[in-house]
Amino acid sequence: MNMEYRIADQNDTELLMDIRLKMLRTVNGLPDDYEFSQELTGYLREYFLSGDHTTCLALDSGTAVGCASISYYELMPTFDHPTGRRAHIMNVYTDESSRRKGIAKRLVLTLTARAKERGVTEISLDTTESGRPFYEKLGFRASEECMVMILKDL
Repeated sequence: MNMEYRIADQNDTELLMDIRLKMLRTVNGLPDDYEFSQELTGYLREYFLSGDHTTCLALDSGTAVGCASISYYELMPTFDHPTGRRAHIMNVYTDESSRRKGIAKRLVLTLTARAKERGVTEISLDTTESGRPFYEKLGFRASEECMVMILKDL
């Protein structure tokens, strides 16, 4: 294994698109040849090109085998979060053949360090029950602080 870890840039857009869509197929139990809508792929491509985020890639001999992204956002500063800078980790994915080798851990730790450098005071993420112990070992804890309204359902 010849593993390289690096922060993706705009030159990596196609690589990012490929691994993100592969992850979405895997997570949603879709066949390998499933075609996503142009709406989704268009917004995804636009986000990779201009969104406020950092994506870290794990490459094995030049092939992407893992990725993780963090999206940055700002809210009004509060007592507990004086900068108002927050972030959300998503798209943590490792190819099945490369799992259990510390790749996801290294990707997430890289992103949390970058967030800290940017003055982020809170990082959130969504996880499955099976993923919860992994994130707890990295310092994340369960939170029931907010409610969500899905606007497309209204």
